[in-house]
Amino acid sequence: MSLMLKLLTITLLLSSSLFSNSTNKQVENFLKKSFKSNRNIVSLKVKVVDKIKVAQLTGWDAYIVSIDAMLKAKPKNRQIKQKMIWFSNGTLITQDFIDMKSGESIKDLVAPQFQPQYYKKENLIYGNEDATYKIAIFSDPLCPFCRGFVPGAIKEIKKQPKKYALYYYHLPLKSLHPASVTLVKAAIAAELKGYGDVVLNLYKIKVNAREKDVNKILLAFNKILKTNITLQDLKSQEVTKRYNSDMKIVDKLMVQGTPTMYFNGKLDKSKRKYKEAK
Repeated sequence: MSLMLKLLTITLLLSSSLFSNSTNKQVENFLKKSFKSNRNIVSLKVKVVDKIKVAQLTGWDAYIVSIDAMLKAKPKNRQIKQKMIWFSNGTLITQDFIDMKSGESIKDLVAPQFQPQYYKKENLIYGNEDATYKIAIFSDPLCPFCRGFVPGAIKEIKKQPKKYALYYYHLPLKSLHPASVTLVKAAIAAELKGYGDVVLNLYKIKVNAREKDVNKILLAFNKILKTNITLQDLKSQEVTKRYNSDMKIVDKLMVQGTPTMYFNGKLDKSKRKYKEAK
């Protein structure tokens, strides 16, 4: 579950609730009023950034909504930015529909698609770009589930470079694991210096996920990867450029949880399609 959904726990029916005149402004006002019932929210901006017709649902539209909230936290308030998908037919509003025959989420059908230009050379960590299947992984090296799943998946996928092209995208969940931001920037710096297997080794590092002392984090990183990455390396223009590139793709795809996988351009919730590929 994404951090926003955890923090914005409100008394709101996620199946459907009464709603009238489904225009962009009214969707914004309805959600703003609903979310503001959470006392942890200091300020809130809600904006509909896209409206999509839903072929499977006559009379319903999907709304991609941008949420920008300031939340109470110590020692200082925390800003959360996230995009969400809502559906409305002008009378009802809901977060999702499930096809009873296939069990598929309608939300997945209107979610942003993985575009060919997102397969960037710098994100290809194993395999051939002309491989039969393209796999994309979005992960945080300090996410507990990622640490238990991603290294094994990578090791299995990298064994067949002609079959799989594996693309990796850094997604540090900085509000949950602030140390991961420094780790992924250090990983980018190490890759730029020509070190191999950086991503795999990233998951071997033992550091408190809440650690904010950059020197301590770099010490743990350099010890495992046998590198000498410095604070200046993290601030380099190229590291910043590549880090921001991943963040832009994350935002465009509305990826909010880790690990998230795409198989040949389609979201793979099972995270097992690469195992089933012939």
